[in-house]
Amino acid sequence: MALTITQDCVACGVCLPECPTSAISEGDVYVIDPAKCVECKGYYDSPKCAEVCPVDACVQA
Repeated sequence: MALTITQDCVACGVCLPECPTSAISEGDVYVIDPAKCVECKGYYDSPKCAEVCPVDACVQA
């Protein structure tokens, strides 16, 4: 299951370099491609985007 970014996103960009599969892209708010998101399994113990997001906008889809 992939994560998603809510409308609470402030487009700060802190999540972008943290994604090991480049699943996050820019827009009015950032967007996670569910086909690429592996929730950081095999890379980290937990989803990095959710860890670093200052407004808790990265959530389970």
